[in-house]
Order: sequence, then C-alpha cells, then structure tokens
Amino acid sequence: MLLDKSEKICVDSCTPKYLQVVNLFVEEIECGRLKVGDRIPSINETSFDLLLSRDTVEKAYNELRDRGFITSVRGKGFYVSSTKKRDKPKVLLLFNKLSSYKKIIYYSIVETLGTTADVDLQIHHYNKNLLEDLLEQNLGKYSYYVLAPHFFDQDGHPVNPYDLVKRIPKDKLLIMDRSVGGHENEFPGVFQDFAKDLFEVLESGMSHLRKYSRLILVFPKGDLYPMEIMDGFKRFCFFHNFKNLIVDGVDDNEPLDEGDCHIVLAESDLVTIVKKSREQLLRLGQDVGIISYNDTPLKEILADGITTVSTDFQNMGKTIAEQILGVEDRIPIKNPFRMTLRKSL
Repeated sequence: MLLDKSEKICVDSCTPKYLQVVNLFVEEIECGRLKVGDRIPSINETSFDLLLSRDTVEKAYNELRDRGFITSVRGKGFYVSSTKKRDKPKVLLLFNKLSSYKKIIYYSIVETLGTTADVDLQIHHYNKNLLEDLLEQNLGKYSYYVLAPHFFDQDGHPVNPYDLVKRIPKDKLLIMDRSVGGHENEFPGVFQDFAKDLFEVLESGMSHLRKYSRLILVFPKGDLYPMEIMDGFKRFCFFHNFKNLIVDGVDDNEPLDEGDCHIVLAESDLVTIVKKSREQLLRLGQDVGIISYNDTPLKEILADGITTVSTDFQNMGKTIAEQILGVEDRIPIKNPFRMTLRKSL
C-alpha cells in the first residue's frame, strides 16, 4: 500500500522519521484507501519500502497501535482496527509546588502542546506520601506523567523517590527540573544539575567576582532549596580560592561588609541587601555585589539591574512538551543555565 513512497520521508524534516511513517498511514486510513480489517505491510516490508531502519518502523507501528489505528494478530500481521483517532492523549503534571517559575513551565507546556493533548496538574508539596496517593488515584488514566521529583523528609533532608518513580511505566514518564539521584540517565525529561550549573556559571563570571574579597551564599533554612546549590558553591570557592561564608538569612541588625558579594536565593533577602546598601551608601557592583537566583522582569529594573543566575524555565516546558509530541527524543536533557550580567555585579 505504501510502495514507492520513500520520497515522502524527509531526512531534513524536524518531524522524526517514525512520526512521518505514522502520518503516511494515517493519511491512507483517513482518506479511505485503508479500511477497517485491511492488512498493512509487515514491519520488514515497510522498512524495505521506505528505506528506513526496522527500529524506526517498529516505533511507528507502536505509535499507530497506541493511537488506536491498528492492531496486531499473532502470526498474521498488522490490521487496521479503526479509522478514527482515539481521544487526545492526557498528560498529568506532578509538580512539587506552584511557584511563579513553575507557572512559567506549566504555561510553556500547555502552549507548546496546544490542542493536541489535555493537561491536568497536581501538586505533591515535596511529600512522598502524597505522591504515592496521587499515583494510586491516577496510574493507568494518563498517557504521560511529568514529575518534578523534589522530596524532603521532616528534617529538610533530601529523599530519593526512586521506589515510587519506577512504578510509572518508563514509556509514559518524563522527569522535570531535577534528575532522580543515582538514576540520572534512566528516565527521559529535562533537568537542572544544580551543583554543576552554579559552579560553571560562577566560573563564567570570574572576571567580575575577583574584585570581591568574599562570597556569601544566603541559603534559607526551611524553604526546601536543592542542597546541591550549596555543594556547587563550596566547590567553586575551594577550587578558585575564594573566602566564603554560607548563612541562612540576612540579619536586619547587621551592616553589610564592603567587599562582599552575596548570592541570594530568596527574594526577601535580595530586597534586604538592596535596602541596606542604600542605607550604608554602598555602591552595588563596586562596594558590594549581588547575584540573585532565577531571573524575573523586576530584577532587570530593581536597583538599576540585578545580576541573575537562572535556568530557562520556558525552554524546560517547551522541551518537555516536544518530548511528549515526539519532536524531541525522549532522553535525559540538561536544561540551559546562564548568568545575566547587570549592574549589581
């Protein structure tokens, strides 16, 4: 049925080859050239006809079967089972929280998927027990599960969720924002490497950091930030011989020391440092420095510009959606992380 159509497989297309095969069959079915009960060529036959690898064709046939277009009969081959598409795929997002940054990811996923999928959102609030309940209620009901595997115990120590994550079928699971410790290459999705990201981005700003006598990481207690950020900071300071200090907050009653550069995670600490610098007549970017985590439009104008280090949240959502659509390979992908230099450094 698909003989002499190899010219329709475009090697330069952004659409994966297996999806091009899917589209060829769907076209045959929807225009009526293939009807319910018709046998379609075997995987080997289609591989030969379209000059494609057997793995590519097998992936296309699995996709056609998942969409409800074909069925396989043992010993006989593949047959058209329906001329209608199944309902749109359903995607369940399992976020740790709904911060302003998670909202960017959410809207990027929804925008990229458009009308091709239905998206639901649940929040597990860093709680493994709650995630277990959510999985009990929803496993088997969705085509894809997108999980942000951030978990901590009651004392604020990170908890590895592998025992729960592995309950989700691998072909339906995408990891978002962070990898599962010890299993970084096992699950597809888009992640940050918090320690490596901070180390490398601070190295990129070395020429600006060298004018400061000390680096201070303001790492709040109880806010469940990734501990790897602290690891990356310590490693950078050790390798590049920076005096350093880690504090859990900015004391309202303590003055800033000239020559310090603060790396802040919480916006409340950022505001406090900006206010103190004004009160003490310290010039940002000269007498004291500020680097703030996660870029926002406000930081572009606050105090004539706050230098930020940030992952690209919009790209993270877009890439997750493209993995769902099959435009991106379903593999672990490290999300871009960069420094945006402004006056505060």
